Amino acid sequence: MAVGSKDLSIEKLDELDNDALYTELKKAKEELFNLRFQSATGQLESNGRLKAVKRDIARIYTVLRERELGIRATNTTDEDDAK
Repeated sequence: MAVGSKDLSIEKLDELDNDALYTELKKAKEELFNLRFQSATGQLESNGRLKAVKRDIARIYTVLRERELGIRATNTTDEDDAK
């Protein structure tokens, strides 16, 4: 089983547009900062969460880069295609 958040799987990230991905990236970076701060002060209870958040950040960067290179299609809704 892959380490990371279940709500940030590749399938879920594919459904998001770039703005939503940047929002998720900002949230993940804030969480990573808070976890590192807790680790430095000795308050961190779960070291595994650090690894999961780092992988989530890498996963988001990967999807954004693949879209930039044209490897992964950007999110297009079926509603727009139907019109």
